Amino acid sequence: RRPMTNPIHFLRTVLTIDAATCLAMGALLVAAAGPLAGLLDLPAALLFEAGLLLFPSAAFMLWAARRTDRLEWPVRAIALLNLGWTAASFAVIALLAPNTLGTAFLAAQALAVAGLAALEFHGLSLFRRAFA
Repeated sequence: RRPMTNPIHFLRTVLTIDAATCLAMGALLVAAAGPLAGLLDLPAALLFEAGLLLFPSAAFMLWAARRTDRLEWPVRAIALLNLGWTAASFAVIALLAPNTLGTAFLAAQALAVAGLAALEFHGLSLFRRAFA
């Protein structure tokens, strides 16, 4: 039998990866909103403001990753926010109809965020089983 993954370590790792990707994507969107807008056929203001939203999200994720108690509620909130981001990304595709590259960009990052949410929910499940 495989040993059970340490759920706290698992959640901290996932949250740290989530925060790092938020910071990277936020920096890209803020720094290159104009060029990306033309390349993706999306409004520069939308890209810029979405990038700005990622910085406090990353800070919250890093704060949650460092917690030693009451870890469940922030992880659940982050996972739900990630699902909201995923839904909003697909809504942007449907409502703004970006070009093929814009659609692929939005879909790829939305699926990556959904994957992180799935890992966060999985970590919560491990946590509940270990500490029930």
